[in-house]
Formats: sequence, C-alpha cells, structure tokens
Amino acid sequence: MAFKTDIEIAREAKKKPIQDIGAKLGIPSEHLVPYGHDKAKISQEFLKTLGDRPDGKLILVTAINPTPAGEGKTTTTVGLGDGLNAIGKNAAICIREASLGPCFGMKGGAAGGGYAQVVPMEDMNLHFTGDFHAITSAHNLLSAMIDNHIYWGNSLEIDQRRVVWRRVLDMNDRALRDIVTSLGGVSNGFPRQAGFDITVASEVMAILCLATDLDDLQKRLGDIIVAYRRDRSPVFARDIKADGAMTVLLQQAMQPNIVQTLENNPAFVHGGPFANIAHGCNSVIATKSALKLADFVVTEAGFGADLGAEKFMNIKCRKAGIAPDCVVLVATVRAMKMNGGVAKADLGPENVKAVQDGCPNLGRHISNVKSFGVPVVVAINHFVTDTDAEVQAVKDYVADQGAEAILCKHWAHGSDGTKELATRVAEIAEAGEAQFAPLYPDEMPLLDKINTIAKKIYRAEEVQVDKKIVDQLAQWEAAGFGNLPVCMAKTQYSFSTDPNQRGAPTGHSVPVREVRLSAGAGFIVAICGEIMTMPGLPRVPSAEAIMLNDDGQIDGLF
Repeated sequence: MAFKTDIEIAREAKKKPIQDIGAKLGIPSEHLVPYGHDKAKISQEFLKTLGDRPDGKLILVTAINPTPAGEGKTTTTVGLGDGLNAIGKNAAICIREASLGPCFGMKGGAAGGGYAQVVPMEDMNLHFTGDFHAITSAHNLLSAMIDNHIYWGNSLEIDQRRVVWRRVLDMNDRALRDIVTSLGGVSNGFPRQAGFDITVASEVMAILCLATDLDDLQKRLGDIIVAYRRDRSPVFARDIKADGAMTVLLQQAMQPNIVQTLENNPAFVHGGPFANIAHGCNSVIATKSALKLADFVVTEAGFGADLGAEKFMNIKCRKAGIAPDCVVLVATVRAMKMNGGVAKADLGPENVKAVQDGCPNLGRHISNVKSFGVPVVVAINHFVTDTDAEVQAVKDYVADQGAEAILCKHWAHGSDGTKELATRVAEIAEAGEAQFAPLYPDEMPLLDKINTIAKKIYRAEEVQVDKKIVDQLAQWEAAGFGNLPVCMAKTQYSFSTDPNQRGAPTGHSVPVREVRLSAGAGFIVAICGEIMTMPGLPRVPSAEAIMLNDDGQIDGLF
C-alpha cells in the first residue's frame, strides 16, 4: 500500500479563508491582518479586549526523549486539537514556528504530519510571516549598535573583552560559532572575538515568547545585558539606546499568527525557541489569547518532557501565571524498541521484549510530569508496523505506572483517530484534577535550582561545576538575579548529557560548561555537556534534496 507524503496531503487540503477560521473563535475580520488568503496576524487592539474573559482548559503535549524512529509530538498536538473539535469541543492549538536551520538540516518540518497537519505547510516551514527575520534583525541591530558605540568613543566604558552579546542567524552554520570581527583596518573598528548563535537561541526570541504586550517587550529588551565594564558592572541594551528601535522591528512579530489544520480548525503558530538550548514553548501572548478564545487549548513543548515540559512548567507557567489541566505524553512502539536496544534498521519485526526493555524511559517521564501535580495520559502514536502485542505491552507498563495509554491513529485518520484520546483528556481537564506546582521556589539559590533539575528530573548523581561558574552565579545573586528560574541547555536525546545513553540512566554526572544571564527574558541558561547554541549541518543536509519541480512546487521539504 502506497502512502501519500505529508506535502502531498497538505497540497490537497481544502483550506477555508482565514477570516472563516478567525470567526470560529469570534475574531472579527477587521482584526485579522492577512498574509495572503490562508494566514493572518491577530491585531494588538483585539487582544487588549480579551482580559476579562475566563480561561479555557490548557492541555500540554510532550513526549519521551526523541529517537531516530520518530515520535510525532506536533502531529499528536494537531490530531488532539482536531479530535476535541470532532467531539464537540471548541478547541484551538498553539504550536511554534519552524526554524530554517533544521528544515534545511536534518529534522524536517514542524507542521505535523499525515492527516494531522497545519497548513499552509510550505509557508510555515519557510519564511511564514517573517517573524524570525524580524527577531534576527532586531538582535543584530543591537550587535551593530554595541560595536558602533565602542567605535565612536565608548562613553559607556564597555570592556571590549566582556561583550557578551553574540550575533544570530536562522541557519545551521558551524563556521560562525567563533569569529573575529572588525579586521581590515582602523575604519572597521576594534578587532575582537565574537560569534553567532542560531536565531531560536536568541534572547530576543525568548523575550518575544515571554512578553505580554509591547510595553513589556520594550522593557525586557532594555533589560538585556550586552556587556560589562572593567569594574564588572553591567551595560544594558537601554544604555545603548537600542530598545526602542528593536521594539519597532518586532511590533508586527509580536502579533500572534493564526492558520488552520487540515480539518479547518484554528491554530496559533507563534515563536520558536528550541527546548534543548532555550525554553522550547510557543509565545505566552498566543497561549493566553487562545485560552480566552477557546474552551480547550492544546499546546506543545519541545523535545522530551525532561526539557520542554520541565521548562514549560518552571519557566512559562511561572512567568505567565498559567497552569496545565492535563498532560499528554507521546510515545511510539518503535521508540520503545530503540530505547530497548534495537537498531533503527531492525524495528520492523515484532519484539515485545525490546518494547518492555525500553519502557523505563517512558516511565521516567510519567513520574517527572506527575511530580508537577498534573495528571498524565500517554498517547501511543500508531505506526503500521506496530503489532497488537507490542501496543498492549506499552499499555500494561503505563497502567503499572498509575496512568493510562490510548492508541492514536491520527496520522492516517485525522480526528477519527484521536476521539478516544480527546474524550479522556476532556474528562480529566474538566474534572479539575490538576494541582500544579513548579519544581522549585523562586527564592532557591541558583546552583540549588540547577541541582534540583539535574537530580529530580534527570536522576543525575551530581552536577559538575567549577569555581568560576559558582562565583558567577553568586555574583548574579548579589546583583538581584537570584530569583530567576534556570533554563538547562542539554542534549535532547538522553536524560544524561551523553546523547547515546538511552533508556532511564541513573548515577550519571551533569557537567555545566557555561552559564549565561538572560536578564531580559528572565532566566539563567546553564549550558551542559557538548550542546551547541549554533548547530551544524549533517553530512547530507536536507537542503540537498529541496528544489522546485517543473510545476513550480517545492519538492523535498518534508
């Protein structure tokens, strides 16, 4: 049996005008800023009118640690949103925008798959409404103004050795990780070591995703620490007088984007921080707006629950004053086999023992999510090679963990494949079972927060930090930043910092290589192990297969 590709399915979509999608949520057409016929931004004026409305129920979709076998977290998010609408609920989904880096690298798109997709798929995976370009421009404007300030006399007395603001690019380019700028003579400025991160790792991205309105955005942008003086006192973006112009560049990007699923249900797609190097959630403004407009909001957090869900709970919920009513944890039989030691090439034949051997990874995530006081349902994302015995092995294991697992076939059947999941999730959310609490209090010392995440979520034996990092954390606490949450930058493939260590390892060490203060976003970044904030392209990047066909359509994108 030949299956259609995701992009073939997306091209056959019977899309409705975006005004019709907005009308489902009560958004007047005059408050939609259209980008073509199938996508739009929601005006700030309309968003300001939502404040007194009650919130709907918030459903978080997360997953086990990703494997090359695939888990389908975004696909499940879309399928669940469609499923909730199919059983008569007024539901919207909230997901992140796609970065060009992974699209042309190895991950592929970020719009779901099969018959559980958000469209227009090609636009979403490429330039979309230009939000990422605006973030890149605002970030690099600040970089240019820092170097320009130093060139024209440096009245702020910036220590050029302590400029901490790097440049960004929305592309995987390892050659730019460490660079030297201003070579070529006096007219080009003062040479110094610098570097690039990928745009999704930018503090500006995090700020856009955590800001509540334009005033809050400008304040947070002004709070960015860009450099230090010789006496170690900080220099802020507002000292460079960059915050106003950065806000202008981000004004339209702050407006949430609305598109639709294949079943013509509303989808908010806004912001895109990665969960392995940033906080991995879509924007607060999109989520909070959706909660005012829909009775159920299904959102996702990046990568496995050890990264995305942990940051969703400890950073996004803490900052936004929201809390999930239910968590859906996505797993696949194939991924359980890989966690049980089976190679990707050998996943086809039935292997119940390998499924059972791999389930402790799922169990660890169930336990972790429950520790936040939120009920968990496991969604088994169905593949055609799954056998009944393998599916039952997962269900039995999950039942032993005090949760339930539901088989979902949304990739092949859309909402018809998620009605059982949607019904159960709605029952749990409406029953008010959740008693959400973050993992640690604001007042806990920064190093203790890092230790708490490493030991309670990753089950590490210890955190390795040298004196320089301990002293840096102490200095930030003395400067008034001790109440900030911690954003762990770590490989997504394992609970440990070794990407090859699958399953549910214990007794490992978490080496913290570097800490960064994101004063505008409002968190401390702890960079662990070998994680990179500027990824590289793989040996055979996806870009090699992406092209326009004879009909002018995009081939190879997904």
